[in-house]
Order: sequence, then structure tokens, then C-alpha cells
Amino acid sequence: MGCNWSRAGARLQTKKKKTMNIVSQENQRSGQPTTEHTAYVAPYVDIETADSGYVLYAEMPGVNRDGIRVTVEDGKLVLVGERQASSESAEALHRETRQLSYRRVYELDPSIDANRISARIDQGILTVNLPKAEQLKPRRITLE
Repeated sequence: MGCNWSRAGARLQTKKKKTMNIVSQENQRSGQPTTEHTAYVAPYVDIETADSGYVLYAEMPGVNRDGIRVTVEDGKLVLVGERQASSESAEALHRETRQLSYRRVYELDPSIDANRISARIDQGILTVNLPKAEQLKPRRITLE
């Protein structure tokens, strides 16, 4: 009894789509929706608390400094990582990786000081510092 490769391949493709959490979004230009869609993968993210606020770590392998956009829009933190196209001149015979970009959106807590958010990327890990607003940090009151 042999393996049905076409059926096994179809199951694998379905499983990949579910596993990769692909999100399709409309690309907006000049306020008019277009039919062009960009496929994004949601990066794996860890968020930790720190004395000064929060630190977010997002895995974006294949993305360099020029491909990162971190923005705050309408109270939301938007992380986008664009992978650079392969510069190899050879034709691929077999490819298991996909040239998808990363995108993740978080609603910002009002306690975050959006003007002091900072970010850096090192070896495919995007680190975003989300500091608390100064007036919300606990402070010690000295006695007179």
C-alpha cells in the first residue's frame, strides 16, 4: 500500500496555513481601499514587566534595521517587519521558507508614555521599551 502524495501534500498545506497564523490586510493608499493584499505572519512575542514599564520582544528572523517600522496610531502600537528579498541569482529548486513580512498590533494601555517608546533590533529580535508615564510611576514623598 503506497502513500498518496497529493493528499498528504494538501493536508500539509492546510496545516501550514493554520499554524502560521497568516493575516491578510487591505493595503490603503490615499484613503481608497485597493484589491492588493499583503500577507503577514504574526511574530512570536514575549512581554515582560520592568520597573520603568514593559519590554516587548518580537521574533522577526530575516528582518534588518531598514525593514522595521514601529508606529503608534490611534492608541495602538503597530509593529511591521519587512523581509528583504533574497539577492541570490540562482533559481530555487526547492523552497520551504516564504518571503512573508511580519505584523502585529497592540492596543496601548493609557499608562504607557507613547512619546518615550523606543525600539531596536538585534539578530532578528525586535525589542520595544514601553515606559510608564512619569505621573503614574510610584514615587516617594519626602517629609518636610
